[in-house]
Amino acid sequence: MKASSKGLLTQLSQFWNLLDDLAENDPECYKNFIQQELKEGKQFCAAPEPQLCVQTKILKPKEKILFINLCWWERIPAPQSTTEPVPLSVGRPEDISEASGAYTVIDVVYNPGVLQTAENDQVTQNQLIKMAMGCIEKKFQFALSNAYHVMKFRAKGSIQRKGNLMGKQSDFRDIREKMRTEHTLEMIRSSTMNDPNHFPQLLLPKKQTSGNAGCLIEEISSTETQEMKEPSHELKVIKDQNDKPLKIELMVALPGINSASLCDLSVSEVDLLIEVPEKYRLYLNLPESVDTERTTAKFMKERSKLIITMPLV
Repeated sequence: MKASSKGLLTQLSQFWNLLDDLAENDPECYKNFIQQELKEGKQFCAAPEPQLCVQTKILKPKEKILFINLCWWERIPAPQSTTEPVPLSVGRPEDISEASGAYTVIDVVYNPGVLQTAENDQVTQNQLIKMAMGCIEKKFQFALSNAYHVMKFRAKGSIQRKGNLMGKQSDFRDIREKMRTEHTLEMIRSSTMNDPNHFPQLLLPKKQTSGNAGCLIEEISSTETQEMKEPSHELKVIKDQNDKPLKIELMVALPGINSASLCDLSVSEVDLLIEVPEKYRLYLNLPESVDTERTTAKFMKERSKLIITMPLV
């Protein structure tokens, strides 16, 4: 056995002896200490909580439907301020095949406070979604569609996949660093002093939540995604003389835009997304199912207006 392993076992033996002494000499303090560790251990080891599911599409390297589960997790540190980077953790892609087709699921996790802020703030929610998509593209070299929509359910697949969000688990030799035994021993020695409510962070050192080795955290600045305005628009359902719907016409005003090449348009049978990077974003659920193959778009340069004609299926 290596000397370092012997030293660690000696420290662990000292630690357990101190716990035995604490239990014998101050049972109440021992009880509080154990309860505190169990409580924090339960919170820290809990699975991520799903809050929002977004559907988009992987365009490259292979076209496929992508579901992104936005979750909150106590392990993810909160941003220090509104101008500081927002920590997040991106899980590994999970490819799933069902009778209805194949798709990929990726979990993206934020601190609980970050997602709570976005619950009633559509702008912040959109920023977090775009931030997650950008991080996925960077991490896995994917090209994602700019179009996305929020699903009615909170998660696709199972979130009980914490391993997807964690790095390689440390071996026994890393216990020395994680437990920080010498520091813990000193804290236990002092736990019977004047402040009985001061308990050592034995099992779950707070610094571990932001360590690079334990969690695949990527920091993306909260100021990277600029707020985009919703442009004024008018949607009409054109009907024939028998009042039968024939097509949908959408006119969108885009002041300051003088070229169709600046507009990113994505249309599905049931919804539509128009984006002008850093300026405008318009997402609409369509009142009728449309034929995407026959959909046309025309940009009126002199009036800075985009006209989209969508025949119904």
